[in-house]
Amino acid sequence: MTIPQEQFDDLLSRTALAALFYYPEIAVDDGDYSVQKDIEYCMVPVAGIPDEDAERLRIAVGRVITNPTAHRSELLALVIELAPPPTE
Repeated sequence: MTIPQEQFDDLLSRTALAALFYYPEIAVDDGDYSVQKDIEYCMVPVAGIPDEDAERLRIAVGRVITNPTAHRSELLALVIELAPPPTE
């Protein structure tokens, strides 16, 4: 199954939003918060991607949420690898 580029774009947008609102103390301040919930929210647009690729994306998304500066290029490279080539 090929996931359209627009869905990968949505994943990136959701990840950026989750990273914007993340702060390390959130787990202490909000007992209901879980990074896993944010990761699952970010992964919704690419549901149906093969399990191995989904796991790689989950890891990259989690890293970006908690430290965007250090890991955003890793996520972008993975999205470029997994997304279909753009159509002209």
